[in-house]
Amino acid sequence: MTKRMNGAEALVKSLEAEDVEVIFGYPGGVALPIFDALYDSKQIRTILPRHEQGAVHMADGYARATGKAGVALVTSGPGATNTVTGIATAWMDSIPIVVMTAQVATSVIGTDAFQESDITGITLPVTKHNFLVKDARDLPEVVKEAFYIATTGRPGPVLIDIPVDVSKGELDFAYPETVSLPGYKPTFKGHAKQIKQAASMISKARKPLLYVGGGVIASGAEREIKDLAELMQIPVTTTMMGKGGFPEDHHLWIGMPGMHGAKYTNYTITETDLLIGVGVRFDDRVTGKLSSFANKAKIIHIDVDPAEIGKNKLVDVPIVGDAKQVIAALVAELRKSGAEPKTEPWMRAIDDWRTNFPLHYQHREDALMPQYVVQRINELTKDRDTVIATEVGQNQMWACQFYTIRRARSWVSSGGLGTMGYGFPAAIGAKVGRPDSLVIDIAGDGSFQMNPQELATAVVNDIPVKVVILNNGFLGMVRQWQELFYGKRYSASVLAQDCPDFVKLAEAYGALGLRATTPAELDDVLTKAFDHPGVAVVDCRVVGEECVFPMVAPGGSIDEMLGGIPGCPVSEMLDDELLEEVWE
Repeated sequence: MTKRMNGAEALVKSLEAEDVEVIFGYPGGVALPIFDALYDSKQIRTILPRHEQGAVHMADGYARATGKAGVALVTSGPGATNTVTGIATAWMDSIPIVVMTAQVATSVIGTDAFQESDITGITLPVTKHNFLVKDARDLPEVVKEAFYIATTGRPGPVLIDIPVDVSKGELDFAYPETVSLPGYKPTFKGHAKQIKQAASMISKARKPLLYVGGGVIASGAEREIKDLAELMQIPVTTTMMGKGGFPEDHHLWIGMPGMHGAKYTNYTITETDLLIGVGVRFDDRVTGKLSSFANKAKIIHIDVDPAEIGKNKLVDVPIVGDAKQVIAALVAELRKSGAEPKTEPWMRAIDDWRTNFPLHYQHREDALMPQYVVQRINELTKDRDTVIATEVGQNQMWACQFYTIRRARSWVSSGGLGTMGYGFPAAIGAKVGRPDSLVIDIAGDGSFQMNPQELATAVVNDIPVKVVILNNGFLGMVRQWQELFYGKRYSASVLAQDCPDFVKLAEAYGALGLRATTPAELDDVLTKAFDHPGVAVVDCRVVGEECVFPMVAPGGSIDEMLGGIPGCPVSEMLDDELLEEVWE
């Protein structure tokens, strides 16, 4: 049954048909017809951010925490261009969001009209697809296609650009039930022959390793990964994007790989004889020097995006398909063949490395170490349903190293683009999507100052996120590189621990502001913040010139790490008995 309405009303009805429950939107002149139509929606909550970049990060955080597509709506010109960083962030991490931009009237597109920008052209490299709608009658089909494209196959951002005359145009509304896109047919089921070949390799491997990335989270394959790991007793390393794809309190989990991974994790990658990559892209921050990454291993690569397989690292068995379906088929094949694990000596070797080369730092009683702050957050929240968001830089790496993620969609962090200012608005989006969860943004003082205005969004809309700032008075990761590689010439990386006063800043927005300067007072301050019913900001004055270790130097191999507990060559780390068992 059709009903006569204008384009803006049809857009809202289409969003309701897609079960959209919240839009993060910032209005402007040519967007007003859409915002006026949203005013009457009883289903969709509209949340006003204080910056369009914040709107897209909120939609992104919502998507990561819920698995549903996040939605943002902005006006034309600068409103649209302010979304680009957020869209690129979602693009790099394969996050499903739909961003709607209002546009000047079709009659003046291309004339440099007031607040006109070619946002479809600008975002073409960082969207999975984008649309410029020229007829109101196309809106329902465009929305249906946009959500389908954003959420299927390899997820990603989709943009819909809507001229104001299209919003005002009339149509007979009917929402399509199906999508037909001949040029877009993602492969979900892996090839049976390749699955059998992979199962055979796994059943024979003595030193296998599961290398798990964000694709496992996207496909909801956590249960299947756990089944495979436990069936064949295979150790698991999860990338930063893959955190939560395997429980980090499980004995088979061996940490995060790469530039700031644990030494024992990178040693395991160096010595594995079979690397099973699932939903990963062999990112440079993981692999380091590609020629020496897992160079003793055969490689199985499972990914829904065929373009990723073999892009950075040649593989022996490529399997294109959805991780959940492929891993389930792989487990079924292993069970059918009666395969049994052969990894006991391998796990003993890894445990030996894990014991001798743990993550560590020098604790102090007279000053706050940033790692200690993260450890205390971890301990105080271990029995609560918690989502951890992070900013980017040292705070992010310490959160990776010292916070234990046990469940999928409990980790919200910008990986591929490394977007400073992401964590706080993303935490707001995550809290909107998971209102019963405790949501904490582990922040740096530099990153938090990128989008602090969103304190108003959180306070006014009663979104009680918690922010814990590791305030070291520097752009910490920049300063660390300057210390290690530029002779401590701290050019443009020095901030100040007291500018701004984060406690006063929080209070100015109506939030709770707290400060901790010593280990003795930290637990009380954190507990007060986490139990507070509203928004809370904790300013932790941490040691300024602390570095994130271990660290792989740029261009180096991942088994050659700076800092941490000193090690010797991997081949010399095992006693003779273990060496014989593992390498026989």
